[in-house]
Amino acid sequence: MRWIVGTLGLAVVAGSAAWYIWRPTTVSVIAPWRGDAAEIVYASGTVEPRTWAKVAPVVRDRIAEQCDCEGSRVARGDVLARLDDSEARASLGELEARLALAQEEFRRLSVLAERNVTSQQAVDRARTDLLQIEALVAGQKARLETYVLRAPSPGVVLRQDGEVGEVAELGTVLFWVGEPRPLLVVAEVNEEDIPRVEVGQRALLRADAFPGEELDAVVDSITPKGDSVTKTYRVRLRLPDDTPLRIGMSTDVNIVTRVSKNALLISSVAIEGNEVFVVEGGTARRREIRIGIRGANGVEVLAGIDENARIVSPYPPLADGARVTIAAAQEE
Repeated sequence: MRWIVGTLGLAVVAGSAAWYIWRPTTVSVIAPWRGDAAEIVYASGTVEPRTWAKVAPVVRDRIAEQCDCEGSRVARGDVLARLDDSEARASLGELEARLALAQEEFRRLSVLAERNVTSQQAVDRARTDLLQIEALVAGQKARLETYVLRAPSPGVVLRQDGEVGEVAELGTVLFWVGEPRPLLVVAEVNEEDIPRVEVGQRALLRADAFPGEELDAVVDSITPKGDSVTKTYRVRLRLPDDTPLRIGMSTDVNIVTRVSKNALLISSVAIEGNEVFVVEGGTARRREIRIGIRGANGVEVLAGIDENARIVSPYPPLADGARVTIAAAQEE
């Protein structure tokens, strides 16, 4: 009797092990669907006016005067700020005094030369000194003009920085002057993607300031020369007049380079390489497919399966021909 009971126990264990090993794997399946597949080129960009200019000092000195004109319209040549030019004016005064002496000396020697009291060589020397000082005075007057920051073109002061009393460093932008409309998005596109980008292509934008919204733009121009360091090309995208985007905002740019209408699509997580698993009569079969556009919402299937296929998703770690059962939630 003990021998019979032991044999039966071993049979049960063996049967349980066999069932565990050969039991069907539960999988979830999806069906292909029809939709539009878009091939895109991604880039990041910044919103800028089409027409604008930066105003920065070319000399280093304290800000003595500054307009309160941010957001106001200015004409070309309007004074935006003045730097402290007291030292430069003092230098000009010294040069002008030297100029007066040189002029007087030249006149005196010219009179003496007419009376043959002095040599022509002395007159020529005085003329040379006079011309040199005149050039120094003209240069100092031109330098004084650089202490005045003027609007380079008509437009709106889009932004102004700096305060009276602060030292304006060389090259530090104090004013941005331009037109608030129209606006562009200036994006940097990788060199491997730029051959697919063309003027006139549509682009979809996303900005943190407007979560969940897709904003439109159109490729306006592509810079002919790329940056050899960053390996990117500058692409400008034209925004519509009613865009909610503002100057200086950052955006994610998706340039649509190709669209396939009414394409057969499947989820990207159901694919590994160019293979999928389909369920046929309780068995998982590996199928090789031909892939078209890989979009954000799905992958275009050109050949290998049809609309009636039941595709295992996500892609499973199964052998070809493995027994499977479809999850109940998927069968309903």
